[in-house]
Amino acid sequence: MSRALIIGAGPAGLMAGEALAQAGHDVTVAEAKPSPARKFLMAGKSGLNLTKDEGAEAFLAAYGDAAQALRPMLDAFGPRDVMAWAEGLGQPLFTGSTGRVFPKAMKASPLLRAWLARLEGQGVRLNRRWRWAGWDGETVLMDTPEGRLRLTPDATVLACGGASWARLGSDGAWAGYMPDAVSAFKTANMGFQVAWSDHMRRHFGTPVKGVALHAGAITSRGEIVISERGIEGGGIYSVSAAMREGAPLVLDLLPDLDVNTVRQRLSRPRGKDSLKNHLRKTLKLDPVKQALLMEFARPLPEDLAPVLKALPIPHQGPRPMDEAISTAGGLRFDALDKGLMLRDRPGTFAAGEMLDWEAPTGGYLLTACFATGLWAGQHAAKWLT
Repeated sequence: MSRALIIGAGPAGLMAGEALAQAGHDVTVAEAKPSPARKFLMAGKSGLNLTKDEGAEAFLAAYGDAAQALRPMLDAFGPRDVMAWAEGLGQPLFTGSTGRVFPKAMKASPLLRAWLARLEGQGVRLNRRWRWAGWDGETVLMDTPEGRLRLTPDATVLACGGASWARLGSDGAWAGYMPDAVSAFKTANMGFQVAWSDHMRRHFGTPVKGVALHAGAITSRGEIVISERGIEGGGIYSVSAAMREGAPLVLDLLPDLDVNTVRQRLSRPRGKDSLKNHLRKTLKLDPVKQALLMEFARPLPEDLAPVLKALPIPHQGPRPMDEAISTAGGLRFDALDKGLMLRDRPGTFAAGEMLDWEAPTGGYLLTACFATGLWAGQHAAKWLT
């Protein structure tokens, strides 16, 4: 029986560990934190979006430049496979109107408990507070509560996460152990800083619904949230990569109406109504949308229609990396072979968010973590035989 070491007990690491255990290998999972899968659990607090039920090509396109590198993994373990896997752990699912798939329990904890129990039954050992400290030649260094250990596993799978949410375990420190193979980290799926005027204060925490966001070539229909520090939410995350690269953000406050229809409605007699009431009556423009209009379009032009359809939203750049949901950059695919094994370190594989890919929220992040973890685990098992 060969000994396999998994570094990182998030979704990718646990999936790799299960693949190796099912292949008959002795598996140890090392987790730096006191408990496993902390980011997974945090993601589930607002409803665990496991995957998205849509066509294979549309799903793959969400990964942008990394789509072709990820294609084999996602072909082997895509959205339907994720759904079957979760149901196999006793978690009934439902699919929302947008195709997003959730456990009916909405939380991550029941799924994780069932998964950990199954792994334990397969003989997988989970060692908490074991932090990877790099290599010494072929030896894996591990700092533990009992002191530093020097390990010589027959195969290793790295699943160390990206570089956001350090308090949950993803701090990117591992990049220092292989700097020549790593692309610089960038924020992904993040909010942006906005210097609001005082009159916006009463709208902090308010969602802005029924809008379309444009940034570069990307258009998104989604909700955004006004926060004290700026703008965030699913709509922003969908266009955040383009904004990060310098594309300006433009908001369509009335995406279901064309500019001529907006202009015609605004031309109706106003009578004694204030502009606020006129916008509410003719266009059903709610207070937070009106506040955004006043924030960024004053002095208001005589023809308001084009502004309502394309309101520029100036910002001061992304929020700090540690607040981002995920990161771009990481271990480059050209440093790995087709089985996700490091070319310059035979027997060491990598998976999950530490790889150089990014995707929007909506089930894409978790699915790729599951898929690359399974792929790395299966190829590690093949390499061992």
